[in-house]
Amino acid sequence: MSADHLFVDSNVLVYAHDRNAGEKHAMAKGRLEQLWEQPLAPSLSVQVLQEFFVNLVRKKVEPGLAREVVENYLAWQVIDNDRALFLQGFEEQERWQLSFWDALILAAARRSGARILWSEDFSTGQEYGGILVVNPLLG
Repeated sequence: MSADHLFVDSNVLVYAHDRNAGEKHAMAKGRLEQLWEQPLAPSLSVQVLQEFFVNLVRKKVEPGLAREVVENYLAWQVIDNDRALFLQGFEEQERWQLSFWDALILAAARRSGARILWSEDFSTGQEYGGILVVNPLLG
């Protein structure tokens, strides 16, 4: 993967598809549109897609439409949840003192070869052993 390969967390996807999110919607939508134009697709994980789907439905998107939207992101590099990732999540949690769910995101980002993690949930500017967190929703 290139030095700027990135992994996208579910919160960025949710804002991009939540028209009620104001400025965050506009910012996230614009950022994701740029990613669709890149020659190297970004990465995300099955966990990210699961969280994205659940949040769309929670925001009253009809489940069939939510499924279609989520399936579009299968064109990106999707990191599967498996035993090795599960165990890596424990290691990331212990090393960085993260919640287990955030540790799984970090483990998936690491597996993807990403050097940048787009997320609003992690501390922007924080570096986790070669993965830099960037909040793409900041101006």
